[in-house]
Amino acid sequence: MSTTVDINLITDLHKFGAADINACFSCGNCTAICPLADNDATFPRRIIRLAQVGLKDDLVASKELWTCYHCGMCTDRCPQEADPAEFMATARRYAIAHFDKIKLARTMYTKPWLAAIIMVLFALVFAGFFATISDKSGMGRESLTLFNFIPYTTIHTFGLVVIIVTAIFAVLGIVLLARAIGRHDGVTAKSLFGGKKAWARTWRAFWYAVGIESLGQRRYRKDCEDDQPAEPLYRRRWLIHLLTVWGFLGLFLATILDYGLDIFGIKVTGTLVPIYYPTRLLGTLAGLSLMYGVTWLFVRRLERTKAAVEVSTFSDWVFLVMLWLIGLTGFLIEIGLYLPGEQIWGYWVFLVHVAIAMELVLFLPFTKLAHVMYRPVALFFYGLARP
Repeated sequence: MSTTVDINLITDLHKFGAADINACFSCGNCTAICPLADNDATFPRRIIRLAQVGLKDDLVASKELWTCYHCGMCTDRCPQEADPAEFMATARRYAIAHFDKIKLARTMYTKPWLAAIIMVLFALVFAGFFATISDKSGMGRESLTLFNFIPYTTIHTFGLVVIIVTAIFAVLGIVLLARAIGRHDGVTAKSLFGGKKAWARTWRAFWYAVGIESLGQRRYRKDCEDDQPAEPLYRRRWLIHLLTVWGFLGLFLATILDYGLDIFGIKVTGTLVPIYYPTRLLGTLAGLSLMYGVTWLFVRRLERTKAAVEVSTFSDWVFLVMLWLIGLTGFLIEIGLYLPGEQIWGYWVFLVHVAIAMELVLFLPFTKLAHVMYRPVALFFYGLARP
């Protein structure tokens, strides 16, 4: 099989924020100190070398890009100050852009001002769409109560279209990544599903990727915390990351369940229910978890006391701001629901909330949020390689 060398790979990577990896002379210190490096994942040294010699296909097909938790130990110990941790983050941005065939991700990462304009325009479109659609009351007047000003069928239809479009690009990216890693690692359909042993191995890898690592963050908790016990539990990186992930997934699940209850006629979206109603309780707890995690992520980036957060790109800040606003506006809407009488301010808060939520969904395959879909895929292949 022929190997294609891209002589412009390092130059292209610099557009995504890479540190000067030409300073790296492959001493191996980063791999020696990395708690996640093992016989099947000798990173970040190997990943840096792939970039230096221009092996783009091998670089984007490396599962190590996504199994890395960006703890920053490698940068702290690098004698050449080549910042391998930032390089790994940069390579992930590059990989997201590589698997995006409409090139929107490249724009979002390499042209921050244009990315800001695109996101503002989409937010205005989403907000304007919902602001201009309203029900008619029995007296022929437009209703602007908190949840009556938008026909629910319109919300569902529009949201469904956005989700379907996003899902198409997300599935395409996942398939491309899985195919690239599978070819790189020699994984075939037969090795995954060719018999009971193959199925058992595949299931173990799936559980490792989803249950143990994505939801449980086991290696992050046990291996990547070099500041234990220096920092108190409430601000340790693994806990902050864990609560952010749980919060985001919990809100997503609560939203899906709420839509499902509406579709099956069990509960109309926006109906006032007790706080202990299952979907409302799940959403509240997930919102608290998300707000806690994202707030501490803000604090850590502003403190810049760790190598992992010394460099923050436009995409990093936008992602955090949007997640934080989703949580804040969600709680304000919830408060408005339980207050007596009509809360006109809730109308505007809801517009902000739904516009940001739609943007998060729409831009999922093109921004840092793509970690949610790419990391489990890489962890699955890493799970296959485990003894």
